[in-house]
Amino acid sequence: MPLAIYHHKKIELSFHKGLETNSCIPIRNKITVLEVGKTWTHTINGLDIPRAEENGVEVKVIAVDSMGIKTPVYTRTPTMFLDFTLKPGSQTHQNVPESWTTFAYIIEGDEGVFGSLNSSAISAHHVVVIGPGGLVSVWNKSTSRSLRFLLIAGEPIGEPVVQCGPFVMNSQAEIDLAFDDYQNAKNGFEMAKC
Repeated sequence: MPLAIYHHKKIELSFHKGLETNSCIPIRNKITVLEVGKTWTHTINGLDIPRAEENGVEVKVIAVDSMGIKTPVYTRTPTMFLDFTLKPGSQTHQNVPESWTTFAYIIEGDEGVFGSLNSSAISAHHVVVIGPGGLVSVWNKSTSRSLRFLLIAGEPIGEPVVQCGPFVMNSQAEIDLAFDDYQNAKNGFEMAKC
């Protein structure tokens, strides 16, 4: 399983910890007139996220399923979003559909080993690009610190991707339209404040 490692600059936040992710949905679902009462987002309180714990491994299941736990979150493009914490010396093995692309973002810890026991340890604030799905194996080689990471995977949609600010679209023209809709409070942005 090919691995690539990317460094992410740590940003200190004194009032809030969070991670923003953007995903791209197929173009056939992207530009749609919203029906009254329908929502495109699913918000769950952190305490309501389904979780499981077994053999020193805790997983919070944000999208899809893990360790027998399913989430109530529905994603238009099949997506896996799992928040793992491995106690010192523990390991986990997660199945990911073969056709999906997979990566991990390490939040805390400095001795996470991804892929095989022979791999180098990865520390916090790095991304490990795992590549195609299959069995993703992770070991926490630390004897004193927990390892926390997000495992994110999804089915590739095979379309061009253009990202600008919070918007992920398929072309610059669609990005321009999204900004126009936002600035003019229309097409789903009626409650947005600019």
